[in-house]
Amino acid sequence: MTDLEYADRADALLLQVEQACDRILETTDVDLDAQRVGGMVTIVFPNGSQLVINEQKPLHEIWLAASAGGFHFKFEQGQWQDTKGSGEFFALLNRFASEQAGTALDFAAA
Repeated sequence: MTDLEYADRADALLLQVEQACDRILETTDVDLDAQRVGGMVTIVFPNGSQLVINEQKPLHEIWLAASAGGFHFKFEQGQWQDTKGSGEFFALLNRFASEQAGTALDFAAA
């Protein structure tokens, strides 16, 4: 993958996360605070816990930091996959965000 391809895919992923946060705020009672600064999105939950998603440009990865730990994702076969085999980005984001919010959340739904 070229640097430009990575930048396009990473930006699309962060935009999808931002849009999902907006949708969750509009359609649920969960009060998320999501902020994007450059290549990083921070989501703060009502209990004070956070998820941080950020670009790692030199490695062509996306990193996700959650209460459950840190995860690294590479774009493979059309999806962002965890480099240690834990799964696809949005599946893990949904799981960790739901755990931290105390209710089921879906970041992948359009």
